[in-house]
Amino acid sequence: MSERKILVTSALPYANGPIHLGHLVEYIQTDIWVRFQKQRGNQCYFICADDTHGTPIMLKADREGITPEELISKVGIEHLADFTEFNVIFDNYHSTHSEENRVFSSLIYNRLRSAGHINSRTITQAYDPVKLMFLPDRFIKGECPKCGALDQYGDGCEACGATYSPIELKNAVSAISGKKPIEKDSVHYFFNLADFASMLNEWTTEGHLQPEVCNKLAEWLKSGLQQWDISRDAPYFGFEIPDAPGKYFYVWLDAPIGYMASFKNLCDKQGLIFDEFWSEDSTTELYHFIGKDIIYFHALFWPAMLSGANFRLPTAIFAHGFLTVNGEKMSKSRGTFITARTYLNHLNPEYLRYYFAAKLNAGVDDIDLNFDDFSQRVNSDLVGKVVNIGSRCSGFINKRFNNKLSSSCSEPALFQEFINANTQIAEFYDTREYGKAMREIMALADKANQYIDEKKPWLIAKQDNKNSELHDICSVGINLFRLLMAYLKPVTPSLATEAEKFLAIDTQVWPNRATPLIDHTINTFIPLMIRVEADKISAIIDDSKDNLEKTIDISIKGSQMKEPTFEPIANTIEFNDFAKLDLRIAKIIKANHVKDSDKLLQLTVDIGDETRNIFAGIKSAYSPEDLEGKLTLVVANLVPRKMRFGTSEGMVLAAGPGDKNIWILSPDQGAVAGMRVK
Repeated sequence: MSERKILVTSALPYANGPIHLGHLVEYIQTDIWVRFQKQRGNQCYFICADDTHGTPIMLKADREGITPEELISKVGIEHLADFTEFNVIFDNYHSTHSEENRVFSSLIYNRLRSAGHINSRTITQAYDPVKLMFLPDRFIKGECPKCGALDQYGDGCEACGATYSPIELKNAVSAISGKKPIEKDSVHYFFNLADFASMLNEWTTEGHLQPEVCNKLAEWLKSGLQQWDISRDAPYFGFEIPDAPGKYFYVWLDAPIGYMASFKNLCDKQGLIFDEFWSEDSTTELYHFIGKDIIYFHALFWPAMLSGANFRLPTAIFAHGFLTVNGEKMSKSRGTFITARTYLNHLNPEYLRYYFAAKLNAGVDDIDLNFDDFSQRVNSDLVGKVVNIGSRCSGFINKRFNNKLSSSCSEPALFQEFINANTQIAEFYDTREYGKAMREIMALADKANQYIDEKKPWLIAKQDNKNSELHDICSVGINLFRLLMAYLKPVTPSLATEAEKFLAIDTQVWPNRATPLIDHTINTFIPLMIRVEADKISAIIDDSKDNLEKTIDISIKGSQMKEPTFEPIANTIEFNDFAKLDLRIAKIIKANHVKDSDKLLQLTVDIGDETRNIFAGIKSAYSPEDLEGKLTLVVANLVPRKMRFGTSEGMVLAAGPGDKNIWILSPDQGAVAGMRVK
């Protein structure tokens, strides 16, 4: 088979926060695929970059008192350090805030404009009169104009799934200042996506996408393609549009162009030919690994942009699902919103690489990180099945045969069976069916262990006249271990490297033509991997909570009520039950009346790491305007309750006999939103 020339990308991580385990699903999936291609001898380049533009970057830098350039530089270093320790190794890691990206963004824009695919018109937008800036959709909150759900973003409703313009939101407020936006006109630039409807209808059905993705795109294409607003007004951190002072490219325009920019940067470093991979007539392969939430941008906007600017289209786009932890969305309050760095502080990154590989397939289904299953699978498969083979056999080779393997392979058929398995395992890797590949590899590990169990070298070692047989059995075991490590190398590269040192061999290529190690001297075995320890997982969860919510002792002043007479309580609870409550100081950002309710107020509260929507039965005692800006105490880990008015995501604590005599519990001065009460 001739060598393939492949360029691979992962979606660009946004430079406003750390890498977390949800991100790592994609980067580990991509890295495994790239390592497999390289192990097979293909010319494969893996490039990525930090996504660095947009309003959130600008606002975060402002809050931290630094420039956006300083922020993205700091975050870029942190991102790359996390990736490197997880053995996600890029051939080039760059930034969208680069000269290469500026050049390509302007080039593509100018080509699209010259071909008539760009036009401009005046639009009306939401404008923050306090911050003096136009508000991106995600920085506006209000009531859904379709279903009436409260606390929805300006670009879509999470309750009913409707999409709409921010100016359609009811009772909208700026998420930055909390004030009601005003409407203001501005000239914006648009990409005529509908110009490429015919091309996209054809391209999306030619096998470049997964079936589930193709079906979803067919729905979007059938409903008609709208113009895409590709400009933003100053102030904005990004690239200024050529010949349009004060107008900037929307971050989603230059973000995918960052793939081209990062590869151009690599070309300049290594003398590669850029056009070989990006020209219209390119015969090389181009693959994008992305999350299912950004399919629209990658499978519609991006191919249309490339086509209109006379560049090649992707060979395929591979979308994956989201990560859940213990069956639920990652949660900061539960300690399961885990950053890469927190994990690295406690556990071997190759545990997670293997676990993700065992769960991943070619589809877009979500995968779950279940910590019990995680421990069992890693301990059973990697430690108990694979590493144990090397450990079991190497002791005899070391003590009885001076670390030298037998002069012949006593089980050629078994060795060949392991070699023959390479075809199926390679197909699974190539088609991203990693879970199936891991099952094939572990089935081989079972056969190797079965062989050793049947031969019982520990009994043969007690018979002085069977040294040769003992030598052969253990040498076969070591050779089977070697092949297993070759098959696992894309998934557990560090473990494979340590195994190569133990075996005293060069870096293993794909073992389709491997021959047994004969008369070969190995090194003394040292433990290659230890078992997952339960206390390490507990520490990760505890540290994840500590990273996001500081536990602070504060006193709560109650109301001046008549001292009660205490009666025996029939239904008591243990202290451990009470300790399960996540009591959090919350700042009331917004308060509204609830239509058709005599008792409820709808509150938007800040609990430190997120905002929550809570319905509280305190209308008889408080007016909305009396509550905004106040601090109160909430139960943050209460199961959300669906009501006819919407979903309540917590409970505000209050006391009193009722009617107007209801007092929300308020902390001392000096408390801040997000503090936990213990």
